[in-house]
Amino acid sequence: MITLRMDTPAGEPLSVLAIGAHPDDIEIAAGGTLLSLAERHPGLRLRYVLLTGTPERQREARAAARAFTPGAGLEIEVHDLPEGRLPAVWSQVKEIIEGVARSFTPDLILGPAIEDAHQDHRTIAEILPTAFRDQVYLHYEIPKWDGDMSRPNTYFPLTDEIARKKAELLDTHFPSQRKRDWWGTETFLGLARLRGVECRAHYAEAFTCAKLVIS
Repeated sequence: MITLRMDTPAGEPLSVLAIGAHPDDIEIAAGGTLLSLAERHPGLRLRYVLLTGTPERQREARAAARAFTPGAGLEIEVHDLPEGRLPAVWSQVKEIIEGVARSFTPDLILGPAIEDAHQDHRTIAEILPTAFRDQVYLHYEIPKWDGDMSRPNTYFPLTDEIARKKAELLDTHFPSQRKRDWWGTETFLGLARLRGVECRAHYAEAFTCAKLVIS
């Protein structure tokens, strides 16, 4: 197991782009990572970009973004593209992502995986590397009915406190999802425990990194 540490120039805050197709994607996949980064990096700058969602779901996402990154400099950008139809509005997705790239150069990107079974997630994953060519891009995973979990190669260990806080915040800030049969603490902590086993931690979130330059 090889450990890489993320540092920034002295006095410079860490900057992160978190992008998701649907409200709760980012928090399910990387909520523990965001909580940990906000705790470890005072002055964290986060650009939070969401591409779909009803007004109710977008309100949930806005509140969740603030709760998962306490103390961070947070910029939230939400869009109302048609859920489940992002391949059909490919050019609009590309324009949104390229617009972000023109105004923000993050140290780290958290976004969907190219192998994700959901078409909305895959569309974002295909376009992101064409707009951001010099950033570390961690492809996150989202458990779902499709059974598309892959073999990750990058892990972010979570303390027990952070892992349980993630599950608590998910349930608090996304009440519209509580009725779903897959939603719940067992799902979120169960996956985190399995990923923790893979990196010799108790809990962890897992990602895939396709390309990384070590300097």
